[in-house]
Amino acid sequence: MNLSFHIAKKYFFSGKKRGFIHFISIISMLGVCVGTAALIIVLSVFNGLEDLNRTIFKSSDPDIKVTPASGKTFPLDSLNLDNMRQISGISVITEVIEDNALARREDQQIIVDVKGVDSTFQINNPLENNKFDGELVISEGDESFAFVGGGVYQTLNLQSFNYLRPLQLWYPRNQKLNALNPEDNINRLYLPVSGAFILEQQYDNLVYIPLKEMEKLTELYNQRTSLEIRLSDETKTKEIKTKLKEILGASYLVKDRDEQNEALYRAIKIEKLFIFLALLFIIGIASFNIYFALSMLVLDKKDDIQTLSALGAEKSLVRQIFVAEGGIISLTGALLGLIIGVGVCWSQMQYGWLSMGMQFAIVDAYPVLLKASDVILSLIGIVTIAFLASWFPASKAVKFMNNQ
Repeated sequence: MNLSFHIAKKYFFSGKKRGFIHFISIISMLGVCVGTAALIIVLSVFNGLEDLNRTIFKSSDPDIKVTPASGKTFPLDSLNLDNMRQISGISVITEVIEDNALARREDQQIIVDVKGVDSTFQINNPLENNKFDGELVISEGDESFAFVGGGVYQTLNLQSFNYLRPLQLWYPRNQKLNALNPEDNINRLYLPVSGAFILEQQYDNLVYIPLKEMEKLTELYNQRTSLEIRLSDETKTKEIKTKLKEILGASYLVKDRDEQNEALYRAIKIEKLFIFLALLFIIGIASFNIYFALSMLVLDKKDDIQTLSALGAEKSLVRQIFVAEGGIISLTGALLGLIIGVGVCWSQMQYGWLSMGMQFAIVDAYPVLLKASDVILSLIGIVTIAFLASWFPASKAVKFMNNQ
């Protein structure tokens, strides 16, 4: 066993030292333990939230989305959809017209985000798993329906397949304002609701309707706001996106699912970074106890230091002894904190003992996801802080060798 570690271990477990210095060492170890556990748990919660968002977006957002680089719409005949459909890995290309409208039912009304989609929308749509009432249908034969978010469904007190009280959609006509007949300024659409889905709050006011009905409502004939593409093999996303960019050119933006929600993911990563730094700072404050404990230990072991010096010990050995002492304190605390943090996260992942406490939450239990990279990065940060906290008392111990 390394001599410096052997001596450091003896100092830590020495019965003679079970006084105030030992008490401060234990407090230091517990401080590092609590900080490490908190760091692992909080980072895992952020990972869980990011993973939950990815799951939500997988149900609602396409694998790839094509939008005009400038303006709100583009002419459909400006694209060669046949060439795009021939790209290997593309399963479905859905044409979309999307805009805000006023939704009404009797005396209730709400501003909604309306998406007019073609018949491919109904093909193996992931939203089927998030349906809580009715059916995922927007067209059946000659009939048209609206498939709505949970917020619209509840606010307007809708019922599936109620033909007597359909959903009303109002949209301003694209013409000169008629002051004499105000009602002539509004396009109206009446559709029975086929069903409702629930995802996240931002999708509560979403309404899906057939593309032909959206064209009537908005008068955007032969115009589209986007193309939503679902892939048969998501591992080819990057390759397919590159091919689409070559076909479409600079006039169109081609974004994968992560790029469609880039702002949210960036915000989560920034929050996670600041939380990581804040908790490391708290662990750094707790490590002051290691500094004080080692400083007092150096004074307590002054005679031992001078004895080692007389026996010919080098300065590096004495420094290593007290750095190792700090390492024992901090690493013991870090490992205990790691066991607690991983244990708490594992139990939450397995048993979900901490509930979201929300009636219409997508998941019942609070999302947690452990990542090895976070554990390794946390340990590196803690070891670095502990080394700095140990170095200065260890350097002070070397001075006693010079003053003997």
